[in-house]
Amino acid sequence: MIDCNSFYASCERVFRPDLAKTPLVVLSNNDRCVIARSYDAKPFVKMGQPYFQIKDHLRRHGEVAFSSNYALYGDISQRIMTIIESMVPASEVYSIDECFADLTCIHGDLTKFGGEIALHPPFLE
Repeated sequence: MIDCNSFYASCERVFRPDLAKTPLVVLSNNDRCVIARSYDAKPFVKMGQPYFQIKDHLRRHGEVAFSSNYALYGDISQRIMTIIESMVPASEVYSIDECFADLTCIHGDLTKFGGEIALHPPFLE
């Protein structure tokens, strides 16, 4: 199983590298509640927490909230899945940020292999 970590938050950071060290959250439709958190936001914000309850806290602590952008997340997911498919003999998409992949032919450090997927040039184009 290959799983992209904190996927929606990570997608937002692709286009905002200046926020690489800033805790961020992604909000549901109509900005009602938190549906994704970066790792550095997880200690401070609960999943599903209503935005109106935490927006002042986010501002005070320099945390950033994004409205969800499902078109962006779908596009990045498709790019990632295409890269994975090109690097393994077989794969099956499970969800927007997960897939099953046949890694039996991958020798060596699988964590390093995962890093190679993430740094694959077409992902950033």
